[in-house]
Amino acid sequence: MSDPDLGDRGLRRDLYAASAAVLLVVAAVLVGVAIKRAKDVLHVGWPPLYAHWSPHTGPGTPAALVVAVAVVAYGPSLAARLPWRPLLWASWGTAVAWTSSLALVDGWQRGIARRLTTKYEYLQVIDRFADIAHALRTFDDHILWGSPGQWPPHVAGHPPAATLTFVLLDRVGLGGGAWAGIWVVVVGATACAAVLVTVRVLAGEGLARRAAPFLVLAPAAVWMGTSADGYFAAVAAWSVALLALALTGRTELRRRAALFGSGLLFGLTCYLSYGLTLFALIAAGVVILGRPRPWHLTRRLPFLLAGLAGLAVVPLLFTLAGFDWWEAYRLLVRRYYQGAGGFRPYGYWVWANLACTVFVVGLATVAGLRRVGGTLVRGRDRLVPRRREGLLPRLGEPGGGPDAEELRLAVLVSAAALALLVADLSGMSKAETERIWLPFALWLLPACALLSRPRAWLTAQAVLALLVNHLLLTGW
Repeated sequence: MSDPDLGDRGLRRDLYAASAAVLLVVAAVLVGVAIKRAKDVLHVGWPPLYAHWSPHTGPGTPAALVVAVAVVAYGPSLAARLPWRPLLWASWGTAVAWTSSLALVDGWQRGIARRLTTKYEYLQVIDRFADIAHALRTFDDHILWGSPGQWPPHVAGHPPAATLTFVLLDRVGLGGGAWAGIWVVVVGATACAAVLVTVRVLAGEGLARRAAPFLVLAPAAVWMGTSADGYFAAVAAWSVALLALALTGRTELRRRAALFGSGLLFGLTCYLSYGLTLFALIAAGVVILGRPRPWHLTRRLPFLLAGLAGLAVVPLLFTLAGFDWWEAYRLLVRRYYQGAGGFRPYGYWVWANLACTVFVVGLATVAGLRRVGGTLVRGRDRLVPRRREGLLPRLGEPGGGPDAEELRLAVLVSAAALALLVADLSGMSKAETERIWLPFALWLLPACALLSRPRAWLTAQAVLALLVNHLLLTGW
């Protein structure tokens, strides 16, 4: 399978894709400003982002510059030669440094300690969960606007596991905005390692190593350290990583344990955010790529039961406690249209959301997605003939190799892109998607492993993140 993306022609096409993304962003800004001037129905300060224009520097500026320069200069070479486990730890540690330094550009209080204490956030209601059982039984009673003791927007907008996370932190002595902010940064950064584990299992270690610097230096870090969605992204990412390990593990015991863990975390994911049920699409992509053969139900029933048992734990606990997920979601939809969702224009946000995503994933990912599309087109003849045996040869089987690994990566990234597209078309994500779509956006970043000239693209990623965080004051 010859690759027309190699060489100067491929680079030119990458630049064309990146230029198209820039034009999309410019259009979203100009049209958004025009709409705001006519009648401000967008409810964002600097369309399409939930932010305000506010050039500034802060104590995190020098650290952010140092991390960016270090990853650009040494990231690709270190990722290529470090042993695998140290690479995962190094990726997580560097992601923590990058995320926290960007957050500290706004200062300790504004950037970390007060982010989750505003009137919109979870820490506003910690005292109302003194009796957790009662709070869960009556949770639905406070979702709608105008209801007695209505929840703040983020509490009402998510299932109660999100709020309970911070309630439990408070119970163990880690209360307050500072600990909540640290939790989000440190746990959220583990999503980087989870994505790397998945890519290695399904598409090979070489592509995972090439993706590592891009996952570490992602522009998404601007929002990963300032909203609980970074924490949600990590939980969802590890549910997918454990699923990949379960489908490719060497021993039955490890496979069952990994599948139980995957189900447990996916159940938790669904009780952290309603929209993250769409991670089932990414999980489906993992199953297609990693399913063991032969797949006979009679032989795999204990294996499947392990996953179902894990998946049932969190929903069962919340249901027994009196929380009705489906009723809460129905009420949330009503509240969404009672508020900004009722007047924010779908015709603008259905495409401006994608411009928000460009800020999150960066121009390098846009170029990588172009290569993903090319890989799928060139590999379409390999996707169809083997549909009865499995999508592609498993890693290490005859017929594999670099082309098959790239095709596998393309399928994984495409599953994430499909989930993001469904979220977009649903109309339940009008604006603020730079925060809401973080869990999906992280799975687009591995597309950068297909790029040539990684240091140049890493520089573009770092510059974008630094400009956004120093020119804009983000709301989340």
